[in-house]
Amino acid sequence: QVRVVQTGGGLVQPGGSLRLSCIGDGEIPGNYDINWYRQAPGKQREWVASINARQETHYADFLKGRFTISRDDPKNTGYLEMNSLKPEDTAVYYCDLQGPQIRSWGPGTRVTVSS
Repeated sequence: QVRVVQTGGGLVQPGGSLRLSCIGDGEIPGNYDINWYRQAPGKQREWVASINARQETHYADFLKGRFTISRDDPKNTGYLEMNSLKPEDTAVYYCDLQGPQIRSWGPGTRVTVSS
């Protein structure tokens, strides 16, 4: 099982930006997607964005172009660049690595958008 490390959360003012990282610690077998989810207080976890091994990306409709997902495979790292953040983006953000030979979740990182 590959351990997943997440970095980059924190407190940011409305309109600000953050970049989250999702790092696979060790050799990752086969091709895999990187998925981002979030869970706001009192709500169910929801899907945010995905990127596959061919760098094809998909986003939840509610993002309206504010977030960008990317990956750097030599570094075993995925990124979620978040811009124009709103208070309703406050949540714990989780990433997971998903493929035929892997399914590993990160521990989550908290993002708080508040003035």
